[in-house]
Amino acid sequence: MKDCIFCKIANKEIKSDIVYEDKYVVAFPDINPQAPVHLLIVPKEHIESPYDINERNKDIVGHVYIIIKKLAQRYGIDKKGYRIVSNCGDDGGQTVMHLHFHLLGGRFMTWPPG
Repeated sequence: MKDCIFCKIANKEIKSDIVYEDKYVVAFPDINPQAPVHLLIVPKEHIESPYDINERNKDIVGHVYIIIKKLAQRYGIDKKGYRIVSNCGDDGGQTVMHLHFHLLGGRFMTWPPG
């Protein structure tokens, strides 16, 4: 997707502080952090939303969760806990139409979230 900001970050067309990268995903800090640790984990393949996960691309979600575990350990939030969020559609709060996962930690998370 030529106009997708997350595709542009993944393709290095837009500079970002990438903290993790492999052939499937990139991870970088959220520009509007909601916790001391707030990273975005983004598949390099353009998948519009969680609704668009299917048989062909489902393995990327499992890979994302493995990377989240590694990042939680790296950032020291694995022992006390953290939150993983993926918004879907307008009512779900999705503002960038590219599947992404928020990793939030470093403080107590309240419920309900929003």
